[in-house]
Amino acid sequence: MEKLTIITEDNVELITHLFVPKIDNGKFLLINSATGVKQHIYYSFAQYFAAKGFTVMTYDYRGIGLSKPQNIKGFYASMRTWGARDFKAITQYIKKNFTNHYKYCLGHSVGALILGMNEDSEMFDEFIFVGTQNAFVGNLKWRTKVEAYLGFGIAQPLTTSLLGYFPAHWFGLGESLPKYCAYDWRTLILNKKSTNRLLEKIEDYSKNLKQKVFVIRAEDDVWITEKGVKSLLDTTYPNLRPTHRLIKVSESQKRIIGHINFFRNYNKKLWDIILNECT
Repeated sequence: MEKLTIITEDNVELITHLFVPKIDNGKFLLINSATGVKQHIYYSFAQYFAAKGFTVMTYDYRGIGLSKPQNIKGFYASMRTWGARDFKAITQYIKKNFTNHYKYCLGHSVGALILGMNEDSEMFDEFIFVGTQNAFVGNLKWRTKVEAYLGFGIAQPLTTSLLGYFPAHWFGLGESLPKYCAYDWRTLILNKKSTNRLLEKIEDYSKNLKQKVFVIRAEDDVWITEKGVKSLLDTTYPNLRPTHRLIKVSESQKRIIGHINFFRNYNKKLWDIILNECT
C-alpha cells in the first residue's frame, strides 16, 4: 500500500492509497467512497483485489478522513466539488500513469452519483455500482422515509446551521461533513429530481456514459430500493448498460450487509461477486 498526495486544480490536497499487485493483470480499479465513509473501510477489499492482480486506488474526498482539515467548520466542500474537482484530480492522475490498463470504477453510494460531474468518467471501461440510487425520499420504504424526513428535514439543517458543519456521526451516518456537502445530501433526499438536481448546478456529463455497469444492492440495505435504483439508471444514467445482482442476507457469514458492510472483511466471500464480473 503506497500513500500518495494528489493536488486538485484549486490546490486542495487529497490523500490516496495505491495498492500495487505483485503480478499486474493489466486491470485498474478505482474506488469512489460513500458519503462520510473513510477510505480505510475499503482497504481490505482493495488488498484482496490487489492479490488477484488488480492495481487499486482508494482516496478521501476533501473534508473527509485523511483529506480533512484540522477545523472542518467553515471549510468549503460540496458533493459537487467532490465530483468536479476531487474525482477529476484522481482521474487525471490515472490517465497519466495507467494509460494502458483496463479501467474499472466502483462507485459506492454517492461515489456513483458523482460520475456525471466529471467528463473523464468516459475513460472507464466498466462501472460497478454498490448501494446506490436516486435517494429521493419518495423512493424509500415507509419507515426509512419517516427517518429521512425527520433527519434531513429538521435535524440535519438545524445542527448544520448551529455548528457550521453536519455532525453525521451523531445520527449514525458516518463522518462529520462540511456544511455544503450536507446541504447537497439534503437535496438528494428531499428534492424529487435528486441526483439530477445537483447535476443541474454543474457541468453534466451523465448522458455521455454508455459503458456496462454491474449494479449490486443488498437485501437488508434500508436506504436502497429497487425503485430508487431504477430511477437512477432511467433518469440519470439512461445510456449505461446495466446488469443487476441482489445480495441476500443469507449469503453473508454474519447475516449483515446493509449499506456499508459489504466491504467489511467478514463479508470477504461476497467480494467474488464483483471479482467474477471483472475476470
